[in-house]
Amino acid sequence: MKIIVLDGYTENPGDLSWEGLEALGSLTVYDRTPEEKVVERIGDAQAVYTNKTPITAETIHKCPDMKFIGVLATGYNVIDTEAAKEQGIVVSNIPSYGTDAVAQYTMALLLELCHHVDEHSNCVKAGEWSNNQDWCFWKHPLVELAGKNFGVIGFGRIGRRTAEIAQAFGMKVLAFDEYPDKALETEKCRYVSLDRLLAESDVISLHCPLFPSTEGIINKDTIAKMKDGVKILNTSRGPLIVEEDLKEALNSGKVSGAAVDVVSSEPIREDNPLMGAKNMIITPHIAWAPRESRQRLMDIAVDNLRKFVDGKPQNVVNL
Repeated sequence: MKIIVLDGYTENPGDLSWEGLEALGSLTVYDRTPEEKVVERIGDAQAVYTNKTPITAETIHKCPDMKFIGVLATGYNVIDTEAAKEQGIVVSNIPSYGTDAVAQYTMALLLELCHHVDEHSNCVKAGEWSNNQDWCFWKHPLVELAGKNFGVIGFGRIGRRTAEIAQAFGMKVLAFDEYPDKALETEKCRYVSLDRLLAESDVISLHCPLFPSTEGIINKDTIAKMKDGVKILNTSRGPLIVEEDLKEALNSGKVSGAAVDVVSSEPIREDNPLMGAKNMIITPHIAWAPRESRQRLMDIAVDNLRKFVDGKPQNVVNL
């Protein structure tokens, strides 16, 4: 079996091994593949892996030997899954490799918003503490999380894990999900309507998939329903936020701080509205990327192909 990886660098920049896939066939790994070379590089391969390189209907029709497409991620919107289904191609994703990593990172963003650790460290190194007339100083209001409401929009695996960590900080969780599981409710974790979550949360964290119903779920109208001084976190999908609306809310002070690891177009454009917003933290889509998380991704990616070869495909998204 001929196996092609179109864009393997972000998954494995050199600290992991592709040996699991090598054991299943003849493997070629490309760090990156420009759009105009996708068809050429797939060629007569039977199994193709992609992370963010699109595989369109046109590509699928031009590569008739393809039988399996593996997505090196959870999201699979870069694949024309309907066209793949019509051609009998199985598309498998990686559904749950990064739960702990993303939940941990979400809380790291929140803690940075609350304490501005990096900025205060840089001030010390620049001599501001040495030359300060008092024994301590701070550049921003410091925030204690205990007793505050943590709103989670999207209560799947990552949302629930993030909520567990928030509760460990003494926060109360307000969860909104289109398919609530009441068995998950506790004294400190309750499902509520979206309007109630918006109105009562001190922190709002996004963990929902990108669907037509969730695109732009954070916008000027929903922000208007929030508490003054709310904090917003997004480690899910960039288009969940109308970025111009969030910028206005940050600059006006309605939102006291926001931290995102994802934006509407990636890599981020220099004219992205959030680049000029006050009290804004932006990181380059790395919540998923600890080595431990990427190793789990690799293991599941290999297992997906192995199960396909055995006639028992798993994690199939285009049934």
